[in-house]
Amino acid sequence: MKKALLTLSALALCMAAGSALAKEYKELRFGVDPSYAPFESKAADGSLVGFDIDLGNAICAELKVKCKWVESDFDGMIPGLKANKFDGVISSMTVTEARMKAIDFSNELFSGPTSLVFKKGAGYSTPESLKGKTVGYEQGTIQEAYAKAVLDKAGVTTKAYANQDQVYADLTSGRLDASVQDMLQAELGFLKSPAGAGYEVSAAIDDPLLPSKTAVGIKKGNTELKAFLDKGIKALHDDGTYASIQKKHFGDLGSDRQSVSSDLSKRYMMMAPTPASRRNTLAI
Repeated sequence: MKKALLTLSALALCMAAGSALAKEYKELRFGVDPSYAPFESKAADGSLVGFDIDLGNAICAELKVKCKWVESDFDGMIPGLKANKFDGVISSMTVTEARMKAIDFSNELFSGPTSLVFKKGAGYSTPESLKGKTVGYEQGTIQEAYAKAVLDKAGVTTKAYANQDQVYADLTSGRLDASVQDMLQAELGFLKSPAGAGYEVSAAIDDPLLPSKTAVGIKKGNTELKAFLDKGIKALHDDGTYASIQKKHFGDLGSDRQSVSSDLSKRYMMMAPTPASRRNTLAI
């Protein structure tokens, strides 16, 4: 009897400890690389702005915790998670098989394809069309994996950069013929800036190395934080907050799975997942 009581007592203590731990989050620290407008960038006053920033802040509000943003180059995100520099990554991080071996992910935040950016009229559309040209990408992304596995083999010179701003700087200065990045970021960020006036994007690149599902990156095995974040993401959908944030940044998309605009509908889909339910590789 005593053994049974001790066992029950131990179980009760474990349950209590688990309950206490679940309420332990008073602050969530999110890693972010603010060089990827309109998802994450810096305003003139130095504050962080963008779709991901608003989503992260809204998740924290739903969960009633403080939100803290920790800036990092994108290729430092997974090492930062492992070193406990932040609790999660909200920085347009695509879910890939390689990443899932190193970290875990929340439920989906959104999806978007990859495309090339180049001067209007250049007409690049395939790896073969880029032979002999120089293409830049942000290191640590799915675009890096694609560049190394596909473009390099097609005779394209590829070049890595610490962040997307550096990629565009070399593109506009003429040191690059094209860049490869998230299509939404290119269309709604770079092309809408003064520097992007003379540039265009290619059609979405269809390649298995370029998945589109984006989520919050979490340290491997932290099932409690995953459940906590998933609860916040679900709440965003349930109370209409997600739809409001999406409309603020991308216009009126109507339903959860519609194109960002009619002009772009044939090239990419902004897919907000249902409650139940990218940058991007490998570089872990």
